[in-house]
Amino acid sequence: QVQLVESGGGLVQPGGSLRLSCAASGRILSINLMGWYRRAPGKQRELVAAITSAGRTNSAEFAKGRFTISRDNAKNTVSLHMNSLKPEDTAVYYCNARITDRGSYYPSDYWGQGTQVTVSS
Repeated sequence: QVQLVESGGGLVQPGGSLRLSCAASGRILSINLMGWYRRAPGKQRELVAAITSAGRTNSAEFAKGRFTISRDNAKNTVSLHMNSLKPEDTAVYYCNARITDRGSYYPSDYWGQGTQVTVSS
């Protein structure tokens, strides 16, 4: 069984910063892609940023220049540093990872439970 556990959400004022973390655990053989998605009220889920095991990153336009994704392959963790937060960044943020678990030949997508980020004065 593989689990993703997120932490770090909360309430922050506009212009503030937050750091989200996600740890993968369980019968993990390898992790390819790790990333963060978000779903704002009334909107579809969207990609925020993703990072490969080699460190290549891909970010949504709204995240560029403000959000930084990083990962620690040894600890199976991924983090999202968010700066200059805006009210429109308010959403539930979900960790995602493409993991091949022990006993499987192919990777599967796993999701965290989500963490609320609220940007408001």
